[in-house]
Amino acid sequence: MHKRTRTIAGEDIARSVADALQYISYYHPPDYIRYLSQAYAREQSLSAKNAIGQILLNSRMAAFGRRPICQDTGLVVVFAKVGMGVRIKSAANFADLVNEGVRRAYLDPDNPLRPSIVSDPLGRRLNTRDNTPAVVHVDLVQGNHIEITIAAKGGGSENKARFTTLNPSESVADWVVDTVSTLGSGWCPPGLISVGIGGSAEKAMLLAKEAMNEPIDMTDLIAKGGSNAEEALRIELYERINALGIGAQGLGGLTTVVDVKVATYPTHAASKPVALIPQCAANRHLTFILDGKGPAQLQPPDLSQWPQIGPEDLQTTGVRRVNLDGLTRAETASWRCGETLLLSGKMLTGRDAAHKRMVDLLDAGKPLPVDLRGRVIYYVGPVRAVRDEVVGPAGPTTSSRMDDFTEKLIAQTGLFAMVGKAERGPAAIASIARHKTPYLVAVGGAAYLISKSIKAARLVAFEDLGMEAMYEFEVQDMPVIMAVDVEGNSIHNSGPIEWRKRMAADSIARNIGV
Repeated sequence: MHKRTRTIAGEDIARSVADALQYISYYHPPDYIRYLSQAYAREQSLSAKNAIGQILLNSRMAAFGRRPICQDTGLVVVFAKVGMGVRIKSAANFADLVNEGVRRAYLDPDNPLRPSIVSDPLGRRLNTRDNTPAVVHVDLVQGNHIEITIAAKGGGSENKARFTTLNPSESVADWVVDTVSTLGSGWCPPGLISVGIGGSAEKAMLLAKEAMNEPIDMTDLIAKGGSNAEEALRIELYERINALGIGAQGLGGLTTVVDVKVATYPTHAASKPVALIPQCAANRHLTFILDGKGPAQLQPPDLSQWPQIGPEDLQTTGVRRVNLDGLTRAETASWRCGETLLLSGKMLTGRDAAHKRMVDLLDAGKPLPVDLRGRVIYYVGPVRAVRDEVVGPAGPTTSSRMDDFTEKLIAQTGLFAMVGKAERGPAAIASIARHKTPYLVAVGGAAYLISKSIKAARLVAFEDLGMEAMYEFEVQDMPVIMAVDVEGNSIHNSGPIEWRKRMAADSIARNIGV
């Protein structure tokens, strides 16, 4: 055997994948925390600053508690660079070894991760229960080691991926900025935007997906200036995207992205394929190397780099406490966009699958398994609880997926309010105004923090749906932001417009990150 050939045990691959997925479930990359802390310090929008503060507080809590940052623990994506001098000692193929690692990580009894992968995407869409299979990309390269970059991509940001083929003379920057302006906030900003340009359709998407795992370095890049077309485009996109005023969670503010990544590849003379993929505030990824000396040794980050933000540092002025158990239409009608509410009392949960079941029952003239009259419903699918937890990390899911069910549900049930993540579509907003049923948002990316406000949880319907079953939560001071009031006014419409105007007037956008 050639002296440079190196044997790597298949078990080391599986164990390293499992360890890495556990690691990124509760540790943010330190570079993201540094940049998000800078964004928090300079943010002038009270709602956005509060949202960023919750994300930072949640990150620190998740790191110390070793529980998921976000309840959506992601679709696993692996980029593996396998040296041609490597011999993998295993009867299983590479993808099977990766999937064994995924299985172990998501079923870990000490920190179970939420399985979100469904088989048969065109049919019954049954949950695989262990989050397999992963999406695996393998490149054969020079060398005698294996480099693996592993990411857990949340559905909210993955659903906002976009692709186009431009004419060669058309502007990539204009298309990206125009596209980001239409994405809404379901991808949970502040995060990153990654752009792949060239190759073919599938190559452009791969370029964007892999580039988003590169280190965050926008401050250094702006300081030295772009030295090539890719770097110049990164700076231009960073400034123009932040100038849109979308802000944290789409509430309006100074920081929508902490970095923009650009990767290019040669392409056909007649083509300019362009892929855009957002990265959410969870931003879970890690790279490790296997060299035949055993599984990867992953060292915890230095948590002293995390800012010392506590609940007392979050917005407290103008906060209204709400007793859900004595809620009235008159009280919900008094809530105003941008107002912070602290909810206490009993609320119901239900997301995509539960909403479809409820609407199917209504269409069939059958009673619902739980009475929604006078209740608040929270769009959430928590992580399984462990040890003394009432519930695992329980952040909101993207509310627009419930829009198709909203009119029928609130018209026929007497529901008082809804809590979720990101903006509602025009039809849902019209229903909200018609039936005087307001909509509030919890902060996406603050799942562990939110779970600490949940003091009791009781299964009430659709147990077979697993994480999508309906529960009754008893909450204490659960923080939410008023998003759409009973008149149909939406902070996701007014907030970005206001901050776009402010930044244009004050030239703040040109100074972000400098």
